[in-house]
Amino acid sequence: MRALFLGLISLLAALSTGVAAKAEPVHGIAMHGQPALPADFKNFPYVKPDVKKGGHVSYGVVGTFDSLNPFILKSQRTTARGMLDPEYGNLVYDSLMQRSRDEAFSLYGLLAETVEWDDDRTFIQFNLNPKAKWADGQPVTPDDVIFTFELFRDKGRIPFSTRLDSVAKMEKVGDRSVRFTFNDKADREFPLLIALTPILPKHATDVATFDQTSLKFPLGSGPYKVADVRPGERIVYKRNPDYWAKDLPSKVGFDNYDQISVEYFLQDNTLFEAFKKGEIDIYPEGSPTKWSRSYNFPAVQSGKVIKDTFTPKTPSGMLGFVFNTRRPMFQNIKLRQGLALVFDFEWVNKNLFDGAYTRTQSFWQNSALSYLGVAADDRELAILGDIRNRINPSVLDGTYRLPVTDASGRDRNVLREAVTLLREAGYGVKDGKMVNEQGVPLAFEIMTQNEGQEKMALAYQRSLAALGISASVRTVDDSQYQQRSQSFDYDIIVKSFPSSLSPGIEQVGRWSSESRDEQGSQNFAGVADKDVDTLVNAILRATSVEDFTAAVRAHDRLLVSNFYLVPLYHVGAQWVAREKRIGRPGVVPLYGYQLPTWWDETVQ
Repeated sequence: MRALFLGLISLLAALSTGVAAKAEPVHGIAMHGQPALPADFKNFPYVKPDVKKGGHVSYGVVGTFDSLNPFILKSQRTTARGMLDPEYGNLVYDSLMQRSRDEAFSLYGLLAETVEWDDDRTFIQFNLNPKAKWADGQPVTPDDVIFTFELFRDKGRIPFSTRLDSVAKMEKVGDRSVRFTFNDKADREFPLLIALTPILPKHATDVATFDQTSLKFPLGSGPYKVADVRPGERIVYKRNPDYWAKDLPSKVGFDNYDQISVEYFLQDNTLFEAFKKGEIDIYPEGSPTKWSRSYNFPAVQSGKVIKDTFTPKTPSGMLGFVFNTRRPMFQNIKLRQGLALVFDFEWVNKNLFDGAYTRTQSFWQNSALSYLGVAADDRELAILGDIRNRINPSVLDGTYRLPVTDASGRDRNVLREAVTLLREAGYGVKDGKMVNEQGVPLAFEIMTQNEGQEKMALAYQRSLAALGISASVRTVDDSQYQQRSQSFDYDIIVKSFPSSLSPGIEQVGRWSSESRDEQGSQNFAGVADKDVDTLVNAILRATSVEDFTAAVRAHDRLLVSNFYLVPLYHVGAQWVAREKRIGRPGVVPLYGYQLPTWWDETVQ
């Protein structure tokens, strides 16, 4: 009897610590369903596996930098590109797993050779690859993983600083494994976010000074080392020939240059001129008019520069004039809605962009996650509950569209509708000015970052002036723009909200109450709304594709109905110009072109 009692005690203790949770090691994990690639896959389908490595590439960016530490608030927006970079690749630091850009949200082994988790995702265990090592030759260990998460908790910026908030226990298991057991704050996406966290070396990280900006060359386990730095001007990376993961299936066909340099410019015009002269090798283009009109220089005509157009299979995302609802005036939804109608997209598209753009109506336009053309079904209505009463009926049934103007810049019918909404918000015209009930004029500043944004804002300003609304446009330099956007010091700002087929925790950073006052968060609209929080949580906790789709659509409907921004436009293509010597794979993955898979054709 005593033996039975002791056995039960041991079992309960094991269950409480998570030891009893067993799972088979797997090579990859997915947010929903199973990864597309089998355990014996050789490489991702969008790379050239037999590419010859060598040569060099020069990227160009507008801005400046003063730090090589991307993990702290002080240098969140002023860290040198390439350190932790979705476009150029994470050149210095490896994460536990690597994301495939040909699947909605699937991860495969990198520092972690295999992974273990349960169906309910109450824990995840990373079994480190025995070959994983730092650039100085020392092995990557479970102690490094634990050290990293604790350091981020104590001195890192969001979202790294909050990773352990959802972890009940982090423990070393055996010689090369780390297990994270989650608490009730964790959602189903959270294990994947843990897997994407870059890992730092415990033996080569100064904890005391970690939260300070620094230009000290860091030690990582990634494919490149920092070779040269000219603060604010240039950073150069050299490929590590002894990179431990160069033959790993998830890294085959990546990291193909011997040298990568990132050149900094004060203005985009200067950057473009540098590209035309051959000083920069790749130039992603965002302007349709520039793409059609400005690429007639000699290098294009001779074939030395090639223009590529890519068509990703991802949602549109959202670009817009964002209202800072921390400002009292913008807390009025009728005011926001009326101001949104004043923007004359048809005039702007015709006169500034040669009709190249499509009006954006949804945060997930061009995908099954969008509300457009889809009425809320029983599953979605169950998720919404009483929230449905806050959603515009035409948004709820999927028929809502922003009004189409006559492209005159002063469509009377649309402006009349805007005035009606402004009147409902408590505003009216007096002596040619739009004023509130106390006689205070409706006036605000639109902060822009570059010439393109300024042109849009000036067009918006003219339309607003027709209603007696005073909108000033202020274009600031990059450093001021970053500082003011990080501290939410603006009335209206132009921001882009990229969307994917697997929205998740980034929605917390953009829209949830908890991120509203977090310095450096992406909650640019200042949203703190319990109903928005509810729908974001529904996305994070969805266990089936059907529930996930319904939750995203519900979220989309509420965001659109709340008019946190003036929706602008999108184009379905990606435009990139490149030097002919820069080669690229023939296969374009789901998320569009991937620069880390390109190479130097001159290498023999």
